[in-house]
Amino acid sequence: MTWYDTVFELIDMRSFSNLWFWIALAVVWSTASHWVLGVPFDMVGRAARNGGQAAQDLEDIVRINCNRLLYVARVSGLWMVGIVFAALTALALLGFLYFLEFAQAVFLLAFPLSFVGALSLATANKIVSLGLSGEALYAQMKRHRLYIQFIGIFSIFVTTLWGMYQNSTVGALGG
Repeated sequence: MTWYDTVFELIDMRSFSNLWFWIALAVVWSTASHWVLGVPFDMVGRAARNGGQAAQDLEDIVRINCNRLLYVARVSGLWMVGIVFAALTALALLGFLYFLEFAQAVFLLAFPLSFVGALSLATANKIVSLGLSGEALYAQMKRHRLYIQFIGIFSIFVTTLWGMYQNSTVGALGG
């Protein structure tokens, strides 16, 4: 057995029958719903409960992350949109036209995350333009997290259905 065979036996490129893919899917959506606009969500709860320094810390880090996100969008937003759409189009074509399962799996991870990115940009713009702070900021952060969780639930559902379809039609052993 060559090293190539050993590596690809360990890292199965059939994504939907691979436990590592499902672990990665869970980690991606868990992380996306925990880090809201680059801020760990537990800070929102702590700021709402305790106020004071915790509230000031939350407002500072949200302001910094929103300004950073909006700056990047202003400077290179069109290029990023073009690159993301090109990559998603390439993944969709490779996955669903040429039936490359690895591309299907990456597309099913990346496509919903593009919605999370657009939602984060819109939320950051809303927070900065309205100058949200205090309870209004906490409510906006909670709403944003809820939307991310809805996107994640729908994404996991669709990915699971597609994975079951792939495994039942192609077979778990690649036949």
